[in-house]
Amino acid sequence: MRRTSRVASKYWTLAAAAVLSVALAVPLSASTTAAEPTQLRDQGAAAEPVVDRGLGFLVSDYQTRHPAKYTADSWRPFAKALTTAAGVADDTSATTSQVAAAKTVLMTAAAELEAADEGTFQTITNNTFWNDTSGNPIYSQGGGVFKFGDTYYWYGVHYVGAESYRANPTQKYDNQVSFVSIPVYSSKDLVNWKFENRVATRSTVIQNGATLGQAGWVGRLGVSYNENTGKYVLAVQAYVGGGHGVLLLQGDSPTDTFDYGYFQTQITNSPTTGTGDQTVFTDDGKDYLIFSNREGRSRGFVAKFRESDSLRIEPGVEIRRGDGREGNAMFKLDGKYYHAASDLHGWNTSVNYVNESTSGNVQGSYSAEFVLPGTEMDYSHVTQTGFFVTVNGTKQNTVIYAGDRWADFAWNGIGYNQWVPITRTGARPQFHSVSQWQFNVTTGEWRVGPANNYILNPDIQADRVIVSSVRGWRNLGGSVTNVNGGVNGSRFALQVSNSGGVEQRIPSVPAGTYTMALHARGSAGQVVITGANGTQRTLSIPSSSGWAKRELTGIELPSGAATVAVRASGSGGVVVDQLSLVKTSDGGEPPAGERYEAETAPAVCQGTIDSNQAGFSGSGFCNGTNAVGAYAQFTVTPTATGTATLGVRFANGTTSARPANLIVNGATVATVSFESTGAWTTWSTKTVTVPLNTGGNTIRLEPTTAAGLPNVDYLDHIAGRSA
Repeated sequence: MRRTSRVASKYWTLAAAAVLSVALAVPLSASTTAAEPTQLRDQGAAAEPVVDRGLGFLVSDYQTRHPAKYTADSWRPFAKALTTAAGVADDTSATTSQVAAAKTVLMTAAAELEAADEGTFQTITNNTFWNDTSGNPIYSQGGGVFKFGDTYYWYGVHYVGAESYRANPTQKYDNQVSFVSIPVYSSKDLVNWKFENRVATRSTVIQNGATLGQAGWVGRLGVSYNENTGKYVLAVQAYVGGGHGVLLLQGDSPTDTFDYGYFQTQITNSPTTGTGDQTVFTDDGKDYLIFSNREGRSRGFVAKFRESDSLRIEPGVEIRRGDGREGNAMFKLDGKYYHAASDLHGWNTSVNYVNESTSGNVQGSYSAEFVLPGTEMDYSHVTQTGFFVTVNGTKQNTVIYAGDRWADFAWNGIGYNQWVPITRTGARPQFHSVSQWQFNVTTGEWRVGPANNYILNPDIQADRVIVSSVRGWRNLGGSVTNVNGGVNGSRFALQVSNSGGVEQRIPSVPAGTYTMALHARGSAGQVVITGANGTQRTLSIPSSSGWAKRELTGIELPSGAATVAVRASGSGGVVVDQLSLVKTSDGGEPPAGERYEAETAPAVCQGTIDSNQAGFSGSGFCNGTNAVGAYAQFTVTPTATGTATLGVRFANGTTSARPANLIVNGATVATVSFESTGAWTTWSTKTVTVPLNTGGNTIRLEPTTAAGLPNVDYLDHIAGRSA
């Protein structure tokens, strides 16, 4: 399956013609550094040349790519586009349209680059606060991820309340929505995010000399690229000078400091000024604003950005009408468009309500509203609709749902960002509520992570108010509620009276050995786990005046449905929280989920154990000697013979790949290429499949060039299969 470019192919032809008319014969090399180029800011037919911060940025960035990492067929047009763009960047007489054309051609060619290998699986862990590659918080409320060229850029809003919530997530921070900035992060794999810039801050000047710091509200945004001007246009909700509208800012590169473009208070056909919630959706090179009307939010619209400069929103086309909805966003799967939104109750969690297109036109007709399957049990993994990212992989296309967990700065679950995959199951898309999963951005494939919790709404946080029937749990009788006051200061816990109980049916668990755990207080109770074959295991809960962790290990479950039932047996009832059902091994196969740190014996590092590059796990990493044969070695001890999938976490801050022989028990089984990760603080994971024996196995990475190995952090035993 060939990946498609974000920029329509028609722009390639038009832009290439414009660029070639002024292209200079500049040789391409990895060491070439573009001088600061100039561009005409588009104020009409002509304007004075000023420094352009975009084309030079792109040229410098793309000159770090190396042909060995890509297929020859995709590299050739990219190399040609880069050579041409470097020439335009150096040409001080280049016009606005020529610079814009060079950007468009270069980004198109970069988007079409195809990896020479099948990439690696990276782990996405929900229910925690996310950090960038420097270990700093990712602030990203109400934003979106957009792919420009071969790089993903994540924009969002940083509010004061997000800092308070992260520092102490045991209470709400109502009304702490003071705007701080709009940060942007970049990534090649959608997992490791590098902070790039604050594209807008409180001092950003907008209309009539005002600043964003004076705006009453800034939120819900997206970014598009305009092929005619070469500008990146950010559309954000704003309340400015007593008026609601869409504020349009523009920059010369994805990470530029953005400047004021226009403030549009009214979108034709919307019954109100401003928008309810909004996101930006790009399809076949055209950009659209997906939004609801501000008051009532009962109508959903799709409106095009003006193609000439993206600085106006054209008349909206109504695609839904009914109950009030917010979190409006759009995704495309298997040729159909889907409008998704949440209940209208202020950043709180809900199911996702979806309308499906009934034609091939994003502004065409749509079906009646239905609930997205998979969002019912835990209210969309305890989130409100945020945005969607579509990855067109070499093997499959995958849609990523990105949910916001804020609820007026929160107290309904740890972490702001919750990402899960969406696939088609039968006639409709399916939401997969997983707490941990692994994703390969090259192939588009995903799989459930080894530490995934198969219980949904395990922290009893999905319901935003006290209820008598807890979301995701079926009452078995007696009194049941989500009582205030959970473990570790969380907002809610599950209370079951003496005569009561609840159960959750998990539709499908893979065969394997599991551990069941929870925290409990109050009178006695029990948890019964029933497998698809009817076998049962019971975790007894003794009475306790305070919170105590209870755990049952070695639970053998066959593939299929499983049921978890919680019952009270003491006179006062039992309160439980933080329930988990996690697979610890594959049922007689080599156990997965084990981690072997490079700095911990019996691992061997021919070099030094260092800790000077941020982002590593444990207490350090292996910085191997730069020499052929200077190896890093791990000892892996599975309980059965078979094949295993291992993950090597590494960082390569050079511009060249560092290949190594993979030697298992003294025999070379493969050669692994550890590509550049862009920085020594940017870590990636390379997966390999190897044969293992019962007991100790040596896994050695031995470099084949004098450059040596990359920095090696650890070896993960991801999965195994018995012989």
